[in-house]
Amino acid sequence: MACSQSSKFFPILNNVALPKDSLKDKLALVTGGGTGLGRAIAKTFASLGARVIIASRRQDVLQTAATEIEREIGAKAGSILVCQLDVKNPDAIKTTIDTIEEKTGRLPNIIVNNAAGNFVSATERLSPNAVKAVVETVMLGTMYVTLEIAKRAIKRGEGGTVLSITTPYARHGGPFTVPSAIAKAGVENMTRSLSTEWAKYGWRFNVIAPGPIPTEGAFGRLNPGSMEDGVKAAAATVPVGRTGTPEELANLTSYICSDYSSWLNGAFIDFDGGQQWFNHGSSIAARALHDLSEKDWDEVEELIRGRTGKTKSKSKL
Repeated sequence: MACSQSSKFFPILNNVALPKDSLKDKLALVTGGGTGLGRAIAKTFASLGARVIIASRRQDVLQTAATEIEREIGAKAGSILVCQLDVKNPDAIKTTIDTIEEKTGRLPNIIVNNAAGNFVSATERLSPNAVKAVVETVMLGTMYVTLEIAKRAIKRGEGGTVLSITTPYARHGGPFTVPSAIAKAGVENMTRSLSTEWAKYGWRFNVIAPGPIPTEGAFGRLNPGSMEDGVKAAAATVPVGRTGTPEELANLTSYICSDYSSWLNGAFIDFDGGQQWFNHGSSIAARALHDLSEKDWDEVEELIRGRTGKTKSKSKL
């Protein structure tokens, strides 16, 4: 049952939040940058003045995304750098970072670990290869990319920031998405560990754990029904009455990766409209109470007073 709060109280603003050129002189690598959340992040970064590299396994998808982003923000052709990359392959990552250095003359100082793999399945139906594919992409791929860039930067005395996209169930558990849950938990532990160990080298590590933000890829793999039904069902679990948008996530990501938040390190931000608390513990039992009318509440009050043996006191004016 949906919360009685209406989304009209929470307007959706899809414009860029930070001032122009807030990411000027930044070189940002966004894995999984050709579609969905990664594409939205790349577009916002580029509109704020960053040189952006998008990477994923499909060259055609990447090139289409780059061309569209350049057109949408009015950038010249070729300003978005495209790198075909399978983050499960450490050798391919090394080659990609070599190529980035050759083409830009520098290392990325913003890393957004967004590449992921996930699908709904009864856990007893999973094969070892299915588990391996998700864990290697999400957890090992994140570590490989982060390590390859940062170890070079540390040797040169260069700092940067790493923002990893995880999920609230990395901490709470994810039935029917177990490989993703354990892999994302590993990413969050990497963040905790390196935010302490590498801060002395000028590196910051933070996490955003989004709630339901409809994208064709994610909702297609995680929702057994139609996209429309999936969005409607997800919105019903969010107290603010709607799902999020990729642009909202991109604005938050831009702030975290900018110099405006240079003291933000080791932070975990659940960006879910309050969903996890609406679906946690006693909140689940209380969900139906949001739709009670004043008359309903009068009846509830009388019922409780009857059970406790108390009568309603009459106040005198």
